[in-house]
Amino acid sequence: MKRRLFEELEIETYSTDTYPLPIHSHTYYELIYIYKGSGRHHFNKLVVPYAAGDVFLLSPDDEHYFEIVKTTRFCFIKFTDSFFHQDQDLFLHGSLDLFPIALMKNAHWKEEKLRIPQPYRKTLKNLIDNIAEYQGLQELSHSPLLYHQILSVFGLLVETNLQQEKTANKDVIDKEQLIYYIHQHIYQPSAIRIKAISEQFHIAENYFGAYFKRNFEISYKKYIDAYRSKLIESRVRSGQMTLKQIAAEFGFSDESHLCHYLKKWDKPSPSSLRKKPVATEAPT
Repeated sequence: MKRRLFEELEIETYSTDTYPLPIHSHTYYELIYIYKGSGRHHFNKLVVPYAAGDVFLLSPDDEHYFEIVKTTRFCFIKFTDSFFHQDQDLFLHGSLDLFPIALMKNAHWKEEKLRIPQPYRKTLKNLIDNIAEYQGLQELSHSPLLYHQILSVFGLLVETNLQQEKTANKDVIDKEQLIYYIHQHIYQPSAIRIKAISEQFHIAENYFGAYFKRNFEISYKKYIDAYRSKLIESRVRSGQMTLKQIAAEFGFSDESHLCHYLKKWDKPSPSSLRKKPVATEAPT
């Protein structure tokens, strides 16, 4: 199901207990603001919980729908490419004209729930309130004031993101230190949970996942699981520890839990690993 927009700009607000649309895509761009309520946003096979004050960005061909848990009030700001290409004397022109489109196409901005700290959340709500006042009026796309209020929303999102990046860059000494900490504590599951590692390196817990993926080009969970499974595989091959000892070392409840973990990551079974000789490097 693909929804179309026949105006350059459309604003829609409503409250509902049940989202009225099945999973769908658009031919246009959409900024969605959550006034109140909670639930889950299903987006391109990802599931992101939402609550009051959250913002989501969608570009053409993104697929999504909302699974509502608590009555939710939405504000949808929908626009086409042409809205930011307008040639009118009342609009300012320059590099700002097209930057919202670039943001809407950026996977990092769309696949993560945008984090809006205080006091920016209040400013954002005020901007959305002002924009929502235009709902139902004719020729929305010809209002210079509305145009620049929408630009202001994107400007606020950019500013908050820059502030978070500065905080991350300031507090994390370097990437090598972060990886060293992970490797050092890989045997202590509680020490490498996102909550614990975020506190250790003074990174906002809800920002750590995006920070790690951007710096290492892999999700934090995948990195942890890949490194842990590699260590486990090495210990099983060596034959110097029992499965019970290996399970205890890595925080698994028992051998069965360990075997299930290896199977999940498509690793050979412990019995086949111990039959397979360990490869040696050719002499140099």
